[in-house]
Amino acid sequence: MTIRIVVADDQEQVRDGLFMLLTAEDDLEVVALAADGVEAVEAVDRERPDVVVMDIRMPRLDGIEATRRITADRDDDGADEVTTVLVLTTFDHDDALYGALRAGASGYMLKDAVPARLADAVRRVADGGSWIDPGVAGKVIETLRETAPRDLRGLPSLEMLSPRELEVLTLMGDAPSNSDLAAQLFVSEATVKTHISRLLMKTGSSERAQLVALAYRTGLVQP
Repeated sequence: MTIRIVVADDQEQVRDGLFMLLTAEDDLEVVALAADGVEAVEAVDRERPDVVVMDIRMPRLDGIEATRRITADRDDDGADEVTTVLVLTTFDHDDALYGALRAGASGYMLKDAVPARLADAVRRVADGGSWIDPGVAGKVIETLRETAPRDLRGLPSLEMLSPRELEVLTLMGDAPSNSDLAAQLFVSEATVKTHISRLLMKTGSSERAQLVALAYRTGLVQP
């Protein structure tokens, strides 16, 4: 299956380089290039790609706000198509990292990791997985270590969740299958898989069972 990609970066040379790098892979196709966040959102609406490779600092609309608009809950209107976002940036500071995660990005990658890992990262997020660059993963882990499991407001990792993601996490308290979740939410299993992937990444969980435990620990689900 071919993975369809939109590349968004305000530097033409970078866009062209990413285009050549990605299209050199047999299973990757770049369907549009965007010079800013506005063009990225328009390209997604037009092309319905699988993945957007998104820069953060761009004119008119930055990558974080563009990511937020792209990953807004389209499943509310019954759409099965899910576009995931892989943020690709030079910035490794907390505002950029957590801003991207709160906006719904499925991956965060530093540009100095290109080209060695980009294709693999795109494949991972397209398949419903997540990707955190090793260069910033330590910050996520440290934040989680400092988090006190008292209540929902005291958990920064849960404050990143959208209302839809909180709904999914709450429903997971009964440990349903993906097909059961899809039926309860009136969405496809692919959409459920994407929500769970984002939950795993945003909460620092490594497996589904940890999400279920988190739902009980935070009081989203009562024993």
